[in-house]
Amino acid sequence: MTATSPKGSKKKGGNDEEEGIYSSTVNLPVTNFQQRANSVVREPEIQKFWEENRIYEKLYESNPGTKFVLHDGPPYANGNLHIGHALNKILKDFINRYKVISGHKVKFVPGWDCHGLPIELKVLQSLKKEEKENMTPISLRKKAAEFAKQTVDQQRESFKRYGVWADWSEPYLTLDPKYEAAQIETFGAMLKGGHIYRGRKPVNWSPSSRTALAEAELEYPEGHKSRSMYAAFTVVEPSEAVKPHSENLKVAIWTTTPWTIPANLAVAVNEKLEYSIVEHHGVKYVVAKDLKGALAAKLKKGEEDEVELKEIAVITGKELAGTKYQHPLYKERINPVVIGGDYITTESGTGLVHTAPGHGVEDYQTGLKYGLELLSPVDDAGRFTAEAGPLLEGKDVLKDGNERVLELMEEAGALIKEEEYGHKYPYDWRTKKPTIFRATDQWFASVENFREKAMGAIDTVKWIPEVGKNRISAMVEGRSDWCISRQRSWGVPIPVFYHKETGEPLLTAESIDHIRDIIAEHGSDAWWEKDVAELLPPSHKQEADKWERGRDTMDVWFDSGSSWNGVVKSWGEGKALDFPADMYLEGSDQHRGWFQSSLLTSVAAQGTAPYKTVLTHGFVLDEKGFKMSKSLGNVVDPALVINGGKNQKTEPAFGADTLRLWVASVDYTGDVRVGGNIMKQISDSYRKIRNTLRYLLGNLHGFDPKKHSVKYEDLPSVDKWMLGRLARVQEEVRDAYDTFQFYRAYQAILQVCITELSNFYLDIAKDRLYISAEDDVRRRSCQTVLHAALEMLTTAISPMLPHMAEDAWQNLPWEHVSSVFEHGWKQLDYPSHEGERWDYIRSLRDDVNQCMEAARADKLIGATLEGSVAIYVADEEKKQLVTSLLHEVSMLTSETSPGFNKVDDLRFLFLVSDVKIVDTPEDVTSLCNEKHTLSISDSASGCFVGVARAQGKKCERCWFYSDTVGTHEGLENICPRCAQAVKQKQAA
Repeated sequence: MTATSPKGSKKKGGNDEEEGIYSSTVNLPVTNFQQRANSVVREPEIQKFWEENRIYEKLYESNPGTKFVLHDGPPYANGNLHIGHALNKILKDFINRYKVISGHKVKFVPGWDCHGLPIELKVLQSLKKEEKENMTPISLRKKAAEFAKQTVDQQRESFKRYGVWADWSEPYLTLDPKYEAAQIETFGAMLKGGHIYRGRKPVNWSPSSRTALAEAELEYPEGHKSRSMYAAFTVVEPSEAVKPHSENLKVAIWTTTPWTIPANLAVAVNEKLEYSIVEHHGVKYVVAKDLKGALAAKLKKGEEDEVELKEIAVITGKELAGTKYQHPLYKERINPVVIGGDYITTESGTGLVHTAPGHGVEDYQTGLKYGLELLSPVDDAGRFTAEAGPLLEGKDVLKDGNERVLELMEEAGALIKEEEYGHKYPYDWRTKKPTIFRATDQWFASVENFREKAMGAIDTVKWIPEVGKNRISAMVEGRSDWCISRQRSWGVPIPVFYHKETGEPLLTAESIDHIRDIIAEHGSDAWWEKDVAELLPPSHKQEADKWERGRDTMDVWFDSGSSWNGVVKSWGEGKALDFPADMYLEGSDQHRGWFQSSLLTSVAAQGTAPYKTVLTHGFVLDEKGFKMSKSLGNVVDPALVINGGKNQKTEPAFGADTLRLWVASVDYTGDVRVGGNIMKQISDSYRKIRNTLRYLLGNLHGFDPKKHSVKYEDLPSVDKWMLGRLARVQEEVRDAYDTFQFYRAYQAILQVCITELSNFYLDIAKDRLYISAEDDVRRRSCQTVLHAALEMLTTAISPMLPHMAEDAWQNLPWEHVSSVFEHGWKQLDYPSHEGERWDYIRSLRDDVNQCMEAARADKLIGATLEGSVAIYVADEEKKQLVTSLLHEVSMLTSETSPGFNKVDDLRFLFLVSDVKIVDTPEDVTSLCNEKHTLSISDSASGCFVGVARAQGKKCERCWFYSDTVGTHEGLENICPRCAQAVKQKQAA
């Protein structure tokens, strides 16, 4: 056991031990709980203790409470973990550990998303050219699975190092056969419900990945600029309202995607808007009345004076419909002006919308209404096909193809103006390259079919913060279809067969069930490895030569979105979790990702939301509020935070608990910040909590709560007050955990450690703990409070700082259960006690300390016990309160004497040798130098306070000055009470 130095220093005063003849009789703190955490060594030791003793598993079996299921959203098995991963998993662990210590049965099954394009690309990038050329879908899948599993192993070890409790030996992977089978089952349930269909319509397409993308796979980087174009199409067949003004008439359009002009099949107008027919240099244009000025600005050439457009007529959009115009690049194509929807406004452009049904959602919907062709002359690589004509074929629509269209429009005399336009534009979130809208044959889930039910399910869920409900509601409400097919090899197949002659799909309940069973046994590789005859259902095996398997795989959001079925609802024999899950917890971006895909699949297949509560956190930024990026050099690596860098001075090893304390300190509902300076501040807080625990442990050496605890009714007032404060803090911490406001728990714990304990109670307790006889009731009553404080703090910090809590628990000096988590959350049952009285005494103590600092600066005193305090209390009621705490005139030897045993004594509360309550302010100044006083107006307590040097001799054991110091019981230079304590020590 290690003897710790008593709290404080000789300069600050107090009963600090110094070498002398009585030093061995002082009750020094003793504990093996080290001041330095040595987290690089100690934390793994504690994790090994949990693992070897199966603490997490045993508590699931033995805890009497209900099950609690926080379903893990699967991180992507692709690369090292970043600080966002740490924030996410540690928040989950806070909740799970709190539920465990509160008596719930917690089973946390960690998961990984193992399919999809990023892994496929990583594999392809690692191959040589010849290997790529010889790569088959099945060989690619084998390599992708191997890569994903290796990444899972690496990430799992990192998560475990964070101190996260989970079923690490049996996680769920989306590539597991049983998981894939559950996913196929979910797909089948949606098909049976009429929610799955195949259609040709425009979808987000990534030329860089050569696959369709879901909305959740898009990002919108700042700074994107498009080559926008104002153009005019010549009217060839005017409507009745337009006829009188049809000579030399053109419809003006504006687009940010000139490359879509070859697919133009109509111009859409809003029937409710007014349109002007204006004239400029003999040419007439149709433009929205409110946008005449915008068109005039675009018609301006060089330094030409401001263009004035002469308005010839005003008609409605409804009257304009039916007009036909000639396509500027394909003269044989005559297209109509049609009525579009409310998406046509006068906020920008011309109020007439170039419509290419093969390249836009609204365009597609308008095209359906008018039976327009779904023209999309663009291939998988984003290049124009032969349908676009010889002048464009083979050109990249986002590069030279776009440029060439602009040139052709100018040559045709249709270009009014081309200019850069900054706006939000969708990029592939993996390749970081722009996407396009492109009509292709895809499989869709029709959200429109069950949208109302999904909206109702959203209302049954508790959203934290509440704004999450608004976010997901808006997204679901505005969603009509979900493109679930991908044109890649690495994923779960859409289990469809196509007739070789007709192209008709075979997708039935029988075929799906058959494929589900095959995948459950052999995994999804079977779709590529087995013959079609084996894959077809019994009803179609005899005609296997007529069918071919589909090559599309499912959207990875469908993979992870099926986890409620693959994990929560059916996690193995005897291991079933509770459905719906109690909670989903992920970043706020998952309202359009995992939260939404999980909701849609569950509602479509089960009719209910898969979760009861959804909690979201923000993103992690650097200390200045900037997004982290390698180029800026501001990335914070959680592994580096925990283990430190090569230079431990500049990159110290903070340990997992300090990283966890950072997570606890932030309000995660918004974006949070982290960096070196922030981690140093958190490390200071960590040390303050640790040092408080160490002091408590050290001063409980030799204390057995079953034998030595003092009854509440026998405790002095200050002890009752401290127990009441501990109980209130514990209530605050518990409420913070219950409401997932971990920063409140952090603040409450840190405050009680610093303010009520270290700065007050533990400071004034030194005399009782060090100087009293070991078994003195005044010492045992203080230890009773320290015992309550230690158990309360250890359990309170255990969800956030489990390593520190367990380390402290292993060093308890009395018999105890093996783990703090087995001990459970024991609520303190103490009332608040005389809060106003002790708040006032603490404010008076602050005033005394201020005077002490002035006296110390003048070298009047060194230690505070060299001081004597004089106080004038102006308020009579407060004077009585203060006087009631005044010590007896002398320290007598009798154990029954108030001067000996009185704990609520101003000398001990102020750590001075003498306190005098005087009748006038002048009495203070007569006893003390004015430089060492604090006036009524400057004091926090409303008292006039002064400090002088204490009279009498210094007791060489307790350091108090008094006239009673002398020879007692044959002992020299000692006060009577210390003499008695020494004799008791010697007798023992």
